[in-house]
Amino acid sequence: MTTLPPPLGPPLATAQPLDSTTRGADHVLRPSLAPRAAPHPTLPIAAAIGAIVVLTASLLVSKYVLDALLDLEWPVVVYVSMLALIAYGPSVWWCWYASKRWGTGSFGPDVGLTPRWSDVAWGPVVWVCAIGMQLAFAAIVIGFGIPIANNTDGISELQADRTYVVSIVVTAVIAAPLVEEMVFRGVVMRGLNSKLPAVVAIVLQAMLFGGAHIDPVRGAGNVGLFMVLSGVGLAFGIAAYLFRRIGPTIVAHAIFNSVILVLLLTGVADRLQDSSDDLGSQMLSLGKEVAVVDQPDIAE
Repeated sequence: MTTLPPPLGPPLATAQPLDSTTRGADHVLRPSLAPRAAPHPTLPIAAAIGAIVVLTASLLVSKYVLDALLDLEWPVVVYVSMLALIAYGPSVWWCWYASKRWGTGSFGPDVGLTPRWSDVAWGPVVWVCAIGMQLAFAAIVIGFGIPIANNTDGISELQADRTYVVSIVVTAVIAAPLVEEMVFRGVVMRGLNSKLPAVVAIVLQAMLFGGAHIDPVRGAGNVGLFMVLSGVGLAFGIAAYLFRRIGPTIVAHAIFNSVILVLLLTGVADRLQDSSDDLGSQMLSLGKEVAVVDQPDIAE
């Protein structure tokens, strides 16, 4: 009798149903090769709350220290340096602490500070979006007659002091963008996003960003200023969420402050303000950040 060769596979009756691991290489490889977006990094909500508390306390302390030392009539650059150190130093420490306490321990990735060369190109794009958001909110403020205070008065009056100009440029163009982005778009937004939907977290961090610029000296004018700067914070927040890092927003933030300083220190803003009273001219002085917001008090 001729013996038949053994079957090459299990009988049809006992064959197992095909699943994702047995449907062939084409089916197996497609899911693994499909690009997947990196997850949005988060931090505990305690990190966000702590960041806001530390920043608020340091800003208040810096104001009181400034008021107490103004009678000493030190050089303006000394006051600018003190404000930057007192206002921003504790926040940098908190970001570092939050990384060590709740993050991976790697400071840069935990706060979104993972710069790439592409950030140089994306930064101007984010800046244009922030300007558009600023104009939209300013149109609402002006259209409804909401009071808004100019927080840049007095800066152009000190443009002859080169030391002051250098110090304010370093503070507003380097320190403010770096520290504020780490705080608001790094720690605060990531902390809020751990408990809240992304949209709510982005909007709330934008409002906190605008609120950080409130100064009781401006009275009702804080309302409009809060709305306009919240719009800027909203644009930065959306960008940081989409990019999953703060490199592009740091560049955009630096451009935002640089343009304002150039317009003020060169006198261009004053000339345009005197020659026209349209919406565009009124927008020239609305976009200052924390480090620059305190400068009018020094100038006065």
